[in-house]
Amino acid sequence: MAHILIAEDEEGIARVVDRGLRADGHRTTVVTDGIAALEAASGGQVDLVVLDVGLPKMDGFTVLRMLRTMDEPVPVIMCTARDSVEDTVHGLENGAEDYLAKPFRVEELRARVKLRLRQHAEAMAGGRTEDVLEVGGVRLDIPARTVHVDDEPVELSAREFTLARELMDHAGQVLSRDQLLDRVWGFEVTGSSNVVDVYIRYLRAKVGAERISTVRGVGYRFER
Repeated sequence: MAHILIAEDEEGIARVVDRGLRADGHRTTVVTDGIAALEAASGGQVDLVVLDVGLPKMDGFTVLRMLRTMDEPVPVIMCTARDSVEDTVHGLENGAEDYLAKPFRVEELRARVKLRLRQHAEAMAGGRTEDVLEVGGVRLDIPARTVHVDDEPVELSAREFTLARELMDHAGQVLSRDQLLDRVWGFEVTGSSNVVDVYIRYLRAKVGAERISTVRGVGYRFER
């Protein structure tokens, strides 16, 4: 099974998470500050990180940002008592694969760990085979992670790129918010959350609002 790093300074939470993940057969390492988390997560030593935001010495957002700056592809699940949409977007924007607000059920964390490990394995194995997507003047070079709109280069964040790729993969089709949450974020968000709408707004600003239509009460469609 996987080697999972648990970066959590609350002893009780760390103990429960550690016990739950070990019950699934995973090998775990527990650290209690951000510097130790960054060191342990670097260099391909672990398969997934459960990362608390409020760590001493270096907060979880900084750990995540530095991991992504170093091009560490390890999946990260953020765990924090802060559950606002802004904090969720901030974590995902900086490269987290998932986000759990405390208090959470360890069963939910175990399910998300299983999902993220599977998705990461599929991605590393090259689950999709196309190298370039081109729809309606937008061109995504998948291996190079570059985007051109009407032949002009455009900068997309990692999450915006994944969202654009999903929409363009299904150009002409309507994708619901739930489908986008599952395929881009890999988890369910309560109906009151507007994280999908926030990212659609970001993406429209960069590729052109006319290219992404809203189908009221259903979802979004990338126009051919």
